[in-house]
Amino acid sequence: QAKTIPVILEGRDVLAGAQTGTGKTAAFTLPMLQLLSADSNIGARGRAPRALVLTPTRELAAQVAESVRTYGKNLRLNSAVVFGGVGINPQIDALRRGVDILVATPGRLLDHAGQGTVNLSKVEILVLDEADRMLDMGFIHDIKRIMKLLPGKRQNLLFSATYNDEVKRLSDGILHNPAQVEVARRNTAAETVSQVVHPVGQTRKRELLSHLIKEGDWKQVLVFTRTKHGANRLATQLLTDGINSTAIHGNKSQAARTKALADFKKGSVRILVATDIAARGLDIDSLPHVVNFDLPHVAEDYVHRIGRTGRAGASGMALSLVAHEERDLLRGIQKLLGRDIPVVEVDGFKQDSGRAPSQTPSGFKQDRRPHETGSKGRKPSGFGGRPSARSF
Repeated sequence: QAKTIPVILEGRDVLAGAQTGTGKTAAFTLPMLQLLSADSNIGARGRAPRALVLTPTRELAAQVAESVRTYGKNLRLNSAVVFGGVGINPQIDALRRGVDILVATPGRLLDHAGQGTVNLSKVEILVLDEADRMLDMGFIHDIKRIMKLLPGKRQNLLFSATYNDEVKRLSDGILHNPAQVEVARRNTAAETVSQVVHPVGQTRKRELLSHLIKEGDWKQVLVFTRTKHGANRLATQLLTDGINSTAIHGNKSQAARTKALADFKKGSVRILVATDIAARGLDIDSLPHVVNFDLPHVAEDYVHRIGRTGRAGASGMALSLVAHEERDLLRGIQKLLGRDIPVVEVDGFKQDSGRAPSQTPSGFKQDRRPHETGSKGRKPSGFGGRPSARSF
């Protein structure tokens, strides 16, 4: 925020890369509100949007829209949010009443453009939030179609947690002489997140997860699975184990997704099992634990997943339950991070109970470094077994 806000207020285009959890939303929302509120014509009915914020997911769109409302509650600026999965008519009514700031997902925005219910010709500020995720999700063609509906002269702000060749090509095509702001080495995990790997057989992962939750008395845990079916199955199994859980993924209705996230945030649901749809942008206050039940196929997604904890300087714990078959995925993650992740066996969940005690788990090698600790130097809650750290 300290690096980005002054540059935005100067009217320059910005290419910003930052670790997740560093306050990107406020970094563009606050100066955007200030620039727009300087216009003496604000408050006129029927006006077209002057700022457009594009986000990859419905949850992130709703979250950004809430931030806009919160930060701008004492300003005479109207905002609206449009995304799929819900009725379009209330959105049309809001757009007809006049909107200064529009937050949208690409697909639903193009639906409105196709129906003639939104006019994007007056946009002065364009924000692409989580640009890398939008590209990952295949939105590049939608983004290009939206660009054609915008005026040529505008301020462009592109925010991305990771910065790969695709993001660079997108930024080169949109940004004009941008100020580049980078507050952390690219593709790095937040330093406030302690990370650990627990080796375990694939068929015993759910049993180990239940054990860790109960032994550590964890109150709030975000668990990532690779598939929608896997998320549903795991949430059901945890309920059978007496642990209050729910799932969130793309096949759920928007109402169900919104309710699941709200219940998790307020604590009425203890475990939220999610696919990577929840990995980007979700801001959950002081979330203590993130668990990778399945490692992601794309190493960068690991960074986004564990970035749901350790936000805004708070400490957090990220645990990965890694089967022998996932060792190549773990190597890819460690290569991206530029370091090994400590590996700790949990008593009773060794991958090969028949091997000699001196042997390491299959696919693991000895690492003499001490394992990472939680806050105040303590071993993080939920660690079981021997305290020696090991890595692939």
